[in-house]
Amino acid sequence: MENIREIVQTMTRRIGLLNKNCCSIDGIDISVAQSHILYEISRHRQPSIQQIAELLGLDVTTFSRQVQTLVEAELVRKTPYPDDRRIQILSLTEQGESINRYIDEVMGSYYQDIFSHMTTFEQETVIRSIILLNEAMAKTKQCCNPMGS
Repeated sequence: MENIREIVQTMTRRIGLLNKNCCSIDGIDISVAQSHILYEISRHRQPSIQQIAELLGLDVTTFSRQVQTLVEAELVRKTPYPDDRRIQILSLTEQGESINRYIDEVMGSYYQDIFSHMTTFEQETVIRSIILLNEAMAKTKQCCNPMGS
């Protein structure tokens, strides 16, 4: 069997997941984590801070700091939930939506370029394989945390 760790680490580097920032738009630096937050807020109807934090696998404290940075940059809006004001609902501002669309376009173009170097069969095989890998990862109880913290 091939060295899976090496394959995944190489892919991670090439996608840019180790980069501090994913992009800079209109003078605003967006981290990889923040781009994930914008994406997930855009995909869900009136998500709470807790829901998106859980979805991304982040503790609420760390997530709240990231969200606050996005609120201060006027990309995300926090609104108290009417039935329980302790719950904060997240939404994208107009600028947040614009930046999220831009990131979508850039990533779409990037993946389109990657897949242009493959046959249709290879593209379908890769996509099916990634789906299978994601499903298997969701079933495991183990998490990659070498430091044990």
